[in-house]
Amino acid sequence: MTAVPVAVAWGSATDVGRKRSLNEDSHLAAPPLFLVADGMGGHQAGEIASATVIAEFARLIGRPSLTVELVQTTLHEARRRVDALPDGAGAGAGTTLAGVIVADIDGEGYWLAVNVGDSRTYRLSEDVFEQISVDHSVVQELIDAGQLDAASAARDTRRNVITRALGAGSDGEADYWLLPAEQGDRIMVCSDGLPTEIDEARIDLILRTETHPQAAAERLVREAVDAGGRDNVTVLVIDALDVRVRGGRDSAQTIPSADMNEDVREDTLPRTRARGAHS
Repeated sequence: MTAVPVAVAWGSATDVGRKRSLNEDSHLAAPPLFLVADGMGGHQAGEIASATVIAEFARLIGRPSLTVELVQTTLHEARRRVDALPDGAGAGAGTTLAGVIVADIDGEGYWLAVNVGDSRTYRLSEDVFEQISVDHSVVQELIDAGQLDAASAARDTRRNVITRALGAGSDGEADYWLLPAEQGDRIMVCSDGLPTEIDEARIDLILRTETHPQAAAERLVREAVDAGGRDNVTVLVIDALDVRVRGGRDSAQTIPSADMNEDVREDTLPRTRARGAHS
């Protein structure tokens, strides 16, 4: 049994792209945290906002796992620090935040996914590639309302307008999901500069083709830049090498959490019950 809930290997890559003069993305790739923050505000303000959030979470590096409550507390403090940035040092700026954190639920290894904004988290598991996070964007709201299809969304001029952020005058809450981790899982976290340039079929193919997570992250960034590089691009790839599971239970589907402020056990099904569950 692994000494940590989820033993991982990972890779990370980032690029300013071809159109921007400054990389406003920040990221953290160190167990138990794998996070991407995409700053907004321009004139270095976005860079400061994203770096501020990542710096707050970096205090937690080195722990075997984090609790939901600690992640929520840290996110609250990160938001407070962004909101308190002074004039000339990021005031009014904001940032997205997305990624996964290793969690221990009743002695088993889980992914705790978090999302604010339109940076994304995907999982490739048991030959199924899926987006875990749900964009907080005008376009996603139109899709959910049945007013826009996926093909039209990719070309819509409002695709970069987000509805939740840390800072930028937003008080929108983060979404959280708890996913039972499985040996062989491959998680990818990215800023929106990746899916803007490369479609999900191509991302899926690269994640299946490149066996090492660092090679996969570098190739995804390189192809996004080669395809146009209209925005900063950041990619993290995390592989689950070993997972603590009591009794060797079956793998499970993603279990989204309806409200992580409630007792987490009410929103997370055991592995033996989770298959086929829907929220």
